[in-house]
Amino acid sequence: MDKLKMHSPDLTAANIARIRDLFPGCVTEARGEDGGVKLAVDFDLLRQELSGALVEGPQERYHLDWPGKREALLTANAPIAKTLRPARDESVDFDTTKNLFIEGDNLDALKLLQETYLGKVKMIYIDPPYNTGRDFVYDDDFADDAESFLIKSLQASPTGEKLVSNPESNGRFHSDWLSMMYARVRLAKKLLDDDGVFLASIDDGEISNLRKVCDEVFGEEQFAAQIIWKKRNTPPNDKVIGAQHDYILLYVKTDLAGINLRPRTQDQIDRYKNPDNHPKGPWVAGDLTGNVKGGRYSAALHYPITNPNTGEQFYPANNGNWRFNREKIERLIAENAIYFGKDGKQAPKLKRFLSDVKEGATWTSLWDFAPFNTSGSNEMGQIFGNSTLFENPKPVGLLEYLIDLGSSPDAIVVDFFAGASTTAHAVMKKNAEDGGSRRFIMVQLPEPCAEDSEACKAGYATIAEISKERIRRAGKKIAAESINESVDTGFRVLKVDTSNMADVFYSPDATTQEDLLSSIDNIKPDRTPEDLLFQVMLDWGVDLALPIEKKTLAGKDVYFVDTDALAACFDADGGIDDAFIMALAKTTPLRAVFRDAGFKNDAAKINAEQIFKQLSPGTDVKSL
Repeated sequence: MDKLKMHSPDLTAANIARIRDLFPGCVTEARGEDGGVKLAVDFDLLRQELSGALVEGPQERYHLDWPGKREALLTANAPIAKTLRPARDESVDFDTTKNLFIEGDNLDALKLLQETYLGKVKMIYIDPPYNTGRDFVYDDDFADDAESFLIKSLQASPTGEKLVSNPESNGRFHSDWLSMMYARVRLAKKLLDDDGVFLASIDDGEISNLRKVCDEVFGEEQFAAQIIWKKRNTPPNDKVIGAQHDYILLYVKTDLAGINLRPRTQDQIDRYKNPDNHPKGPWVAGDLTGNVKGGRYSAALHYPITNPNTGEQFYPANNGNWRFNREKIERLIAENAIYFGKDGKQAPKLKRFLSDVKEGATWTSLWDFAPFNTSGSNEMGQIFGNSTLFENPKPVGLLEYLIDLGSSPDAIVVDFFAGASTTAHAVMKKNAEDGGSRRFIMVQLPEPCAEDSEACKAGYATIAEISKERIRRAGKKIAAESINESVDTGFRVLKVDTSNMADVFYSPDATTQEDLLSSIDNIKPDRTPEDLLFQVMLDWGVDLALPIEKKTLAGKDVYFVDTDALAACFDADGGIDDAFIMALAKTTPLRAVFRDAGFKNDAAKINAEQIFKQLSPGTDVKSL
């Protein structure tokens, strides 16, 4: 019976496998530091494969580089032996909600989500630290190699605080921030669907660097817009030149088809009238002249249009061109699609029918229509009774516009710098308004609140606590006010933690004979069956938001995920026998997993596979 690997995917190994498929001659075998044989890339040969000319060593080229970039790439690709542990007591509607709140380092969280949500996320929005010198950044210790990183993930030795300040006196001020962002953006891209979009708020300090990072990760051609959001009505008076704006970078995974048109406002719709009861419905009068081929004059489109009411002839203004040729104009006149003024005696105009225009308006690069950032603080005041509980939260209205732009009614929306969870609030609010079934995945580090902060005074120890409480309170308010009774205002809290598996699971060769008796069980003693269930779901790529039901079957506790997606029995009393296996196999789950210590004997473990082959041949059976 195969064992689950119980750690995040090794992205380096996956990349090597893809290279091997494309260029098999460029992948060879090499001896690793442990003496074992592993696959390795012959980079000199690969460079030659990708070049039409002879490659002789490094050459100058256009690219973004900084101290620590290669270490950041290695860190992004290295696997981790961590897991997500459920926290039912901090969740809302744990058994039924489709939303997730992950508490922990977002680099770890992004790695853990790779198999489950690869290519399934429609929209990612982040509001990362702006690197002002007093913000916190994530200390990923980019000096580690892959092996020491794995050791650290197992907490073989203390790793220290995950947050450090990044003062401008630090010689790596920009480099540290870039390394932090580079690793996370690379992992985030893998989660996006083909029509997915990536949005990031940033200020003048790092806009140029973040854009270069995104150009490299997504491809320069995937850049869609650098939106200017007018975040305040008046400039700050403590600056010589006060910034009234932030930026929102917009990238697409493949093409612009993933960007929605801006919903028309009621005022825009009301501009369309139907005074003549035209069968095509409301219309507005538009210009009938037009440029062709870059504005060059066209004799074929310069001709008189005769007003059928008066016989008066009209030529295009300024010796220009009409938009259409004679035949089409005659047809439009016959269809009553040309307007000659209220009195019927004016120059011709084109009737633009609401039914013919795009189902929405074009977005602009200047967002002076979104709420100011003071709205975000006011919303926190309405929710918590204290508008200074969180510094500079984004307004819900801004996120609603971004959701209009980049999501769909059934989208998964991810924010891995959740902060005050404005994104989660906006997702629930949009669902309540339009009946959508969007889901959110928030990720927030349990960053300690400053001792002198309003948050600390109010009893909140970490930013993650504020974030979760904001979702709870906003969800209650939305549910109470919404006519959509099915709106999901719950969320499952999952916390990044060390693996449920004891060290012996990952390195049995390091166990001495004297340790054997203490290493019989490969699972840590403080872990619950539900802890194990979520690590199995991660390992198998099962959606973490699927409904879970615990049943008793033949005297054993069995977890059923989404009825038949996964059946798991983690009993460790050695009582799993053929009778129980037969009863479980008859439920025909897609996957089944057992704990090694749960089998009555070796024969029962061997028989388990054979029983499933007979009664449920489609079930994938594994153990841990």
